[in-house]
Amino acid sequence: MTKPYLIELKNITKRFPGVIANDKVNFNVKQGEIHVLLGENGSGKSTLMSVLAGLYRPDEGEIIVRGTQMVFRSPGDAISAGVGMVHQHFKLIDSFSVAENVILGDHNVAPVLNMKDIENNLAQLSQRYGLHIDPSARVWQLSVGEKQRVEIVKMLYRGSRVLILDEPTAVLTPQETAELFKNLREMARSGRGVVVITHKMQEVMEIADRVTVLRKGKAVATLEKKQINRRDLAWLMVGQDVVRQYKKKSPPGEHKVLELQGVHCMNDLGRPCLQNVTFTVHSGEIFGIAGVAGNGQRELAEVVSGLRPVTGGSIYIKGNEITGGSPRRIIDHGVALVPEDRLGTGLVPNLGAVDNLILKDYRTGKLQRGPFLNLRQARENTKNLVNRFEIKLSSLDAPVKLLSGGNLQRLLLAREITAEPHLLVAVYPVRGLDIKATEAIHNLLLQQREKGMAILLISEDLDEIFKLSDRIGVLCNGQITGIIPAEMTDIEEVGLLMMGSDQAGEIAL
Repeated sequence: MTKPYLIELKNITKRFPGVIANDKVNFNVKQGEIHVLLGENGSGKSTLMSVLAGLYRPDEGEIIVRGTQMVFRSPGDAISAGVGMVHQHFKLIDSFSVAENVILGDHNVAPVLNMKDIENNLAQLSQRYGLHIDPSARVWQLSVGEKQRVEIVKMLYRGSRVLILDEPTAVLTPQETAELFKNLREMARSGRGVVVITHKMQEVMEIADRVTVLRKGKAVATLEKKQINRRDLAWLMVGQDVVRQYKKKSPPGEHKVLELQGVHCMNDLGRPCLQNVTFTVHSGEIFGIAGVAGNGQRELAEVVSGLRPVTGGSIYIKGNEITGGSPRRIIDHGVALVPEDRLGTGLVPNLGAVDNLILKDYRTGKLQRGPFLNLRQARENTKNLVNRFEIKLSSLDAPVKLLSGGNLQRLLLAREITAEPHLLVAVYPVRGLDIKATEAIHNLLLQQREKGMAILLISEDLDEIFKLSDRIGVLCNGQITGIIPAEMTDIEEVGLLMMGSDQAGEIAL
């Protein structure tokens, strides 16, 4: 007789106003397996896992835990049934210790706390699964990888038999990712079931025992490990073949477009951030900046675009010094920015496409008709850009906050690219986008490179960095630890540099 599934979702349907997020979805998790959940943005992955974790109640369908039908009215019910979820954005209190975070909200903890015993129990639990943490450390003292381990230990401490991880490697180095996968396999071997939500094909190939693909709210396939291949997964996700073309037609030019010489700056807390940063970006070159989040990437983009003051060093655009220049002056020197925060910094959420696309043009005289704006011309220009960049809009005047992530990014790139800048600073340009939108954005960047534009690409995704970049600069603790031609290095070496290691061999600076 076969054992029952640890968790089984049968015909789960979840509706929101105007949309069916999950449409009769079947999903299950076996004991001792790692089950990967794949799908485009908006395919229903997060909704399905929120149902499983007790955050949503399904409109139809059943949740069966080890053969018994259950109704989850809250995340507490799911945790009591042995289902725990580690969210992409960790739910920890920085000022508390690791042990205090783990027991917070746990109704099974004794009324009188013996923190020494709790810390000893956590140390033993973490050691058993290779999750090295210090139970007495304060959360604010931990790295991102350590915080993730705390979240996992918290679920294990509460007896979770099924562990859900949402994009668990988004902020980890390759070495931390390998360590995480080792830990997840150990948890599966102990008889637990692990669900991993990811959009990275390499991770699916490496870790999955089974894969379930969602598309437009429906489960289109569940594949065993021996059935998994990249092409089929891409087709199942988007409903068509995804052609990857990353071969560069021409070598980078020799003209220096961006030059940083010994640049220093402070972070938002008034502490030193960038320290003696020196590099150049040439015409027709994509210069990739790799690094774990929080090592100065955002500050670097802001310094180059004039949004953050420089405390030392110099910045040049095509030989003209722009150090300390205002954003307007730097724009006039041919610098365009695609920021990390599309809606907060890049676009105005409550304005329509026309108003967002003229934000940089209305002062230049291109759209002036006497003392007024030529709105007819602005609308005509917007229609042309919408068609050229294949932006899907319900209306030119509808607030852009209603657009999907991919269409927001296309709109932002349309505005910045058509300004014909010398330098484009692209910060996490495909973060949160599905595979189809990612391909479109990558192709846009490559097209601009072939036209001679210099591109400073900042990304946490090493696959993206390696596919697009001509050279890779690694940023660690605000310092450039190495600059290497992309074809002369590998992910392992870049990962070592991301951790500040000096064991990565000879690096050309």
